[in-house]
Amino acid sequence: MNGSTDPFLDDSTPLSPGSAVAAILLTPDARYLLQHRDRRRGIFFPDHWGFFGGAVEANDADRPASLQRELKEELALDVARDTVAYFTDFTFDTSFCGAAPIYRTFYEIQLMADQLVGLRLAEGSEFRAFTAREALGRLRLAPYDAFALWMHANRMRLSLPGAT
Repeated sequence: MNGSTDPFLDDSTPLSPGSAVAAILLTPDARYLLQHRDRRRGIFFPDHWGFFGGAVEANDADRPASLQRELKEELALDVARDTVAYFTDFTFDTSFCGAAPIYRTFYEIQLMADQLVGLRLAEGSEFRAFTAREALGRLRLAPYDAFALWMHANRMRLSLPGAT
């Protein structure tokens, strides 16, 4: 890292952008369960907070299946398919690096109190629940997750132009 200790700004390790899924995990008291990403080279947004999730793999049946797999791997969390609700999708034009467009699809999952008890972190340095105000005001968030969190927290304010 050329003498620097910041893996976010001073890392020259190649990265391969790819499509991903992310879980907006809501605790019973309406806080957001977030992951503090590892502070290491070679990953997107090291030492940032964000939603749990990850890459869509070729053998995943579909995007919700990718999310179910990621949550099992990262948190030992089993979620039923009918509890995974689509929220939004961001598309990124990565043609500047010779890649096809990629997406990051966000799903909302309401967690039950008993689900929080069995969580085991297998990726990242920690996880905690935050209000939207705490997360957006105090944390170093991955930018796409920050925008999705803001949109989710303000979803009742967002409407079509001219809608009443």
